[in-house]
Amino acid sequence: MVTKVKRSKKRSDLRSGFTTGACAAAASRAAVHALLTGRSPSFITITLPNLESATFAVSRLEHHAGAVLAGVIKDAGDDPDCTHDAEIQCFAQWSEQLGLTLDGGVGVARVTLPGLELPVGQRAINPVPRANILDMVQLEWNLNADAKLRSRCQQGIALEIRVPDGEERAKETIGPRLGLIGGISILGTRGTVKPYSTSAFSASVRQSVQIANANQQNHVVLTTGSRSEKSAMAMLPHLDSICFIQAGDFVGVGLRASKRYQVQKVTVVAMIGKLAKMVAGHMMTHVSGRAIDFQLLADLAVQSECSAELCQQISKANTGRHVLDLWRETSPQAFLDLLCQQAAEHAAVYVDHHVNIEFRLIDFDGSLLAKHYSPSHHPKTRYSSSEHTRQRIRTYHE
Repeated sequence: MVTKVKRSKKRSDLRSGFTTGACAAAASRAAVHALLTGRSPSFITITLPNLESATFAVSRLEHHAGAVLAGVIKDAGDDPDCTHDAEIQCFAQWSEQLGLTLDGGVGVARVTLPGLELPVGQRAINPVPRANILDMVQLEWNLNADAKLRSRCQQGIALEIRVPDGEERAKETIGPRLGLIGGISILGTRGTVKPYSTSAFSASVRQSVQIANANQQNHVVLTTGSRSEKSAMAMLPHLDSICFIQAGDFVGVGLRASKRYQVQKVTVVAMIGKLAKMVAGHMMTHVSGRAIDFQLLADLAVQSECSAELCQQISKANTGRHVLDLWRETSPQAFLDLLCQQAAEHAAVYVDHHVNIEFRLIDFDGSLLAKHYSPSHHPKTRYSSSEHTRQRIRTYHE
């Protein structure tokens, strides 16, 4: 789940913020520190998933019998989403079960449909923040649980993440449509949130294309995030780093900029969620915009001669990830190839066929699943025949 994003009013000096996952990790460490020491810290420092250090003010610290409730107010930076100013809490208590256990409580969504990173029935605390929470609590345990305390208690600690008004805040998200019921998700692969300014982000993508072109680079690679960029760099090691541009939801901006600055070729590297939107011709893919057209994907599955059962399942899928999970059961390559072809053809239209377009679909581990190359209709931007031939004969593992 990605929360609803509001456009920034500022044009410069945008301030970064923190994810719900980072706040949950800070609240958890504060709660466990108080549980172990009896003290009430006003501030708590954690290591974020991106390995940076961050200090949070502790907004709430309540001691109960054998338990502590700690809270941290989420600061989303200069572009607050619907979780800005939410209090992310952790209720930590001694447990008869040894070790650390982690669950979600009030205001944290429960997964009710397949297709997400988490199994159905589990609270929506995503894998990276879950690991970060447990790492910070383990660190606090190692620092403060002395031998006497351990021998006396011989217990573990149970952690419960809470967001008191999470269910109300979730109404501003697409979470309920994705089967995330009862609250918000605890998210964040880095721990920090970059300010989301449409104008600033668009300008940075456009400028990145301009800079690549000014440095005599005729091939740019638009990626939708850090994972896709890492995969793209591994697949295309011969390209200069300046060619790789994290366009995020603004692939359309990168495409138009490539046309404007007369870039010869654009490769778009995306995972299934973003690609599924571009298959329908939507080159601006933010979650608050258009949803995935699962019926269109099902129609393409029919064209790919997938089984009737798979086509029916795709039409009723919940997320792009869910579509990919369904595909894995029989793995009809023609279906993924057609998705890339459709997206590439829409992108070609988007730039009036002035740019050579390639689309690559990658899996969640970064491996290449499918690709399609759509040459420009304009002689100035076509590769030589020998280069075009090399493009066609490269394998999926280049």
